[in-house]
Amino acid sequence: MDEMEEELKCPVCGSFYREPIILPCSHNICLACARNILVQTPEAESPQSSRASGSGVSDYDYLDLDKMSLYSEADSGYGSYGGFVSAPTTPCQKSPNGVRVFPPTAPQPTPQQHLLPHPGSLPPIPRNSCITCPQCHRSLILDDRGLRGFPKNRVLEGVVDRYQQSKAAALKCQLCEKSPKEATVMCEQCDVFYCDPCRLRCHPPRGPLAKHRLVPPAQGRISRRASPRKISTCTEHELENLSMYCVQCKMPVCYQCLEEGKHGTHEVKALGAMWKLHKGQLSQALNGLSDRATEAKEFLVQLRNMVQHIQENGVEFEACLVAQCDALIDALNRRKAQLLAQVNKEHEHKLKVVRDQISHCTVKLRQTTGLMEYCLEVIKENDPSGFLQISDALIRRVHMTEGQWGKGTLTPRMTSDFDLTLDSGPLLQTIHQLDFVQMKVPAAPMLQLEECCTQNNSATLSWKQPPLSTIAVEGYILELDDGNGGPFREVYVGTETICTVDGLHFNSTYKSRVKAFNSSGVGQYSKTLIMQTSEIAWFTFDPASAHPDIVFSNDNLTVSCNSYDDRVVMGNSAFSRGVHYWEMTVDRYDNHPDPAFGIARGDVLKDVMLGKDDKAWAMYVDNNRSWFMHNNSHTNRTDGGITKGATIGVLLDFTRGILIFLINDEQQGPVAFEGLEGTYYPAISLNRNVQVTLHTGLPIPDFYTPGEADPNSSVC
Repeated sequence: MDEMEEELKCPVCGSFYREPIILPCSHNICLACARNILVQTPEAESPQSSRASGSGVSDYDYLDLDKMSLYSEADSGYGSYGGFVSAPTTPCQKSPNGVRVFPPTAPQPTPQQHLLPHPGSLPPIPRNSCITCPQCHRSLILDDRGLRGFPKNRVLEGVVDRYQQSKAAALKCQLCEKSPKEATVMCEQCDVFYCDPCRLRCHPPRGPLAKHRLVPPAQGRISRRASPRKISTCTEHELENLSMYCVQCKMPVCYQCLEEGKHGTHEVKALGAMWKLHKGQLSQALNGLSDRATEAKEFLVQLRNMVQHIQENGVEFEACLVAQCDALIDALNRRKAQLLAQVNKEHEHKLKVVRDQISHCTVKLRQTTGLMEYCLEVIKENDPSGFLQISDALIRRVHMTEGQWGKGTLTPRMTSDFDLTLDSGPLLQTIHQLDFVQMKVPAAPMLQLEECCTQNNSATLSWKQPPLSTIAVEGYILELDDGNGGPFREVYVGTETICTVDGLHFNSTYKSRVKAFNSSGVGQYSKTLIMQTSEIAWFTFDPASAHPDIVFSNDNLTVSCNSYDDRVVMGNSAFSRGVHYWEMTVDRYDNHPDPAFGIARGDVLKDVMLGKDDKAWAMYVDNNRSWFMHNNSHTNRTDGGITKGATIGVLLDFTRGILIFLINDEQQGPVAFEGLEGTYYPAISLNRNVQVTLHTGLPIPDFYTPGEADPNSSVC
């Protein structure tokens, strides 16, 4: 709990809080210290004079001095805090904690005045007194209640008391007159610690005292801590207990505040419910901060290990340097000292950077741990109103502290490697030019998974060098396998750090990796990334490869023709593996033409009917019958033609190497073609009497099971 000690000390006196009060800015200060730093303001700036002149109608009368907020009795001690500023004409000092404080204009109180038993016994506060928070330097004018208008922080007072008790070496007897001895028992009824002689003398085990229960001192200390919570009273109505919580003002209120005060129209909730709610919020916020503290501890271990690695690498590097210099001793003696100095300088620089980061992170972790322990102690308090007075500020502090452990805070600022190698190759006449040169290959690149993706049968990969790598990179080599567990092959070589690979197989799993290179060689591979291409093919007709007479519409899904002759158009995706199915609907069919549907190689003829050359496999059909055609060979005439609205399906199965055609969901003839291998594009040929629309991304028809049907028979 040592880290928490700074949370329990007053910023003015530097000692543990005594009778702490809560300022409107949510900071705390000892009651006596608050008395010491009061400053009396000029009468002209007082709220009374402002109201007397008729210029101030609101309960919140701001000073002309940079809109200094007022402490108004109508606001239960809480003004509009956005305008707090420190009084510019008041000289300031430094407290024992280094915080700026403002001294009083009146004489300093005596030590006896510093330990006042109750705010009611304080000497009267001068009119128009101003107090400035020693931490945020916001200033505030007190009303007629003076310091009594500020709520006491009983939660903080209880935490301080428990902390001081836990730090005490031993409990002393409370009845010894000189040199108190160590207590041996505590009477729970008397609430007094006794040593053995005082117990026998002052608490004999007879008469009424025989019924008292004596416990060990440590157990008595625990029972003291577990004493029932005090009933909190309203600072505005001292005879009323705090029973509700004003949501708008964020403060506990009493019944009379709701009946007579300004809180009557505000939303209020039960004190106990809000107490539990805010405890839960603080506990939840602490969970996040605890994770950051755990990461910080692990980070410190990493930094300390880096110190060891830097020292080891430095020693190793020095030994290597000395060995090389000894080999060239006659010519390198003068240069050797300079190079050693350079290495030592780099060595010390790395150590300094890491040690500075360790020191900075240790301080931040200590502050974070202190705040966590303080918050945990606050949560243990059984005082709802006292807790709610400080919970909002603590929650904000916890979130703010967690934010300080943001991205980059737990990243080393220095690498432990010495990326320098002595080049001993130059001739003796160039020894005076000897210097460190970079002779290491690049580190393995890091794939940026958030930017890597697949779309249809394309894959996009992105990578970068490790953030701490300082080795020059001249280019990258991207490799993919064949999507079927085969060997890797190079698909890109260049300086870019993002690459899209098109023309991959559908429904295939590809492995990818990348490595960097420079003049020293090729570095290690990155981690292997596994990517899955689309299971079903989505494609359109391809204007780039189509005959000029083809007319495209509907985002290249619908085609027609300007010529009476047949013209060929292909899809923009090629297939070489898997099972694929697509359909085309006949939107217009005039004068009984013979459109052809099927597949083709990339170099198919575009100005003849599909299937006329040896680069296409097709079915051409009129309104009554159809034929299969390849290399101008017509086979398998089959009854059944097409009309406007008909649907032609094409099923390409590479697992069996076959092509099947369908008309209106019924297979047209037997298996059209067999032994298909290689790469094929969907294709059709049509003239001006026909218009068709392409439909892709379709599942395989239910009647077809790949690999089970006899390729020489019809598929049923």
